[in-house]
Amino acid sequence: MDNPPKVSPIRAMQEMLLASPVFKQAAAQYDRAAEFLNLKPDTRERCKWPKRLISVSVPVRMDDGSLQMFFAHRVQHHLSRGPVKGGLRYHPSVDIGEVAALASWMTWKCALAGLPFGGGKGGIACNPQAMSPPELERLTRRFTQEMIPFIGPQIDVMAPDVGTNEQVMAWMVDTYSVHVGSLEPGIVTGKPLGLYGSKARREATGHGVAFLAMLAIEKLGMQVKDATVVLQGFGNVGSYAARNLSMNGAKIIAVGDATGAVYNARGLDTRQLMPYAIEHRGVAGFPGGEAIPAEELLTLECDILIPAALERVITEENASKLRCKVLAEGANGPTTTEADAILEARDDIFVIPDIMCNSGGVIVSYFEWVQALQHMSWTEKEVLQKLESMLAASFREVQTLAKQKNLPQRVAAMALGVQRVAETKELRGLYP
Repeated sequence: MDNPPKVSPIRAMQEMLLASPVFKQAAAQYDRAAEFLNLKPDTRERCKWPKRLISVSVPVRMDDGSLQMFFAHRVQHHLSRGPVKGGLRYHPSVDIGEVAALASWMTWKCALAGLPFGGGKGGIACNPQAMSPPELERLTRRFTQEMIPFIGPQIDVMAPDVGTNEQVMAWMVDTYSVHVGSLEPGIVTGKPLGLYGSKARREATGHGVAFLAMLAIEKLGMQVKDATVVLQGFGNVGSYAARNLSMNGAKIIAVGDATGAVYNARGLDTRQLMPYAIEHRGVAGFPGGEAIPAEELLTLECDILIPAALERVITEENASKLRCKVLAEGANGPTTTEADAILEARDDIFVIPDIMCNSGGVIVSYFEWVQALQHMSWTEKEVLQKLESMLAASFREVQTLAKQKNLPQRVAAMALGVQRVAETKELRGLYP
């Protein structure tokens, strides 16, 4: 019997990642930007693939005395522009392809915003809703211990994501600090204020989504106070985006999450909906609106549609049915490659691509990191002013390039981010 042809480890890794639909989507977006930029072949390959893929098993003693093994991943896409930055998610569907895609998007997001970071992402395949606080603490501390050789304030700085929060970050700070023998608040961002977190970090991503959606509405010649809004996802991002838009006069007509969807043509009262969703762990049953099928949410007629949950929710099947004027991507990768092609052909929806739209979180994470390193603090007003200034600058840059080169918004945003990483790679050269 003939021996099968040998496959190099690098090629095997590439094939494994491309087998993931999420990473394949991220790679297709990158390839399109790289093609537009006409990158040198060597630079194009170096920028595309992640530098490090780290997978670890995490043994945890459960409350009933049993031992359970969890599998965790951390991908560090690029360290050329500084330490990698990106969230840590706890979710049952976490896999290495998803994590690698999210790390890639974070690289372009940081570069587009002008931050001195590369992209990173991590995740543990678990169901945090089914775990007790002591079990989550043991999981977090053991994962942090397993990651210590690969993290640090100048190497890899994690942050909250789906299924994680300030408390998880606090446990990580403590575990790492015990290891090094001194308090190191710069090891993560999204910490509680009592551990040198930043004011406005919790609402930063949602605030930024709302701010950019309002810029887009005004660019279309509309008034924010007349705008109607639909949100898919009402966690940290969706709820604060809704609050900010409501405060500026927009009408939130529908909201949905994993528990269901609610609708009110006269507008949902977000001041009541936010505490209700926290108490009931979802929006289903909210008395200020009527229940609607979740599958109808994305195709409701509105001015601003905000997908703020997980990736790949706008697909080839529903893209032609969207009835919004602005698509503000609060989630990472919510629009598939096939859906993108449909939206471009329609040319009647102003798309705010995810790497710009949800960058408020990483921008304020950068502020938090700087404050921790310099042992200083800024007021909430200062943080939000700096955030809006940086978002507005990115918005202008993307609009300018899109208009000059007749590019879709996503390609323009990706091209700006990819170009900055490519320039850094070429300036630094290749170490022998």
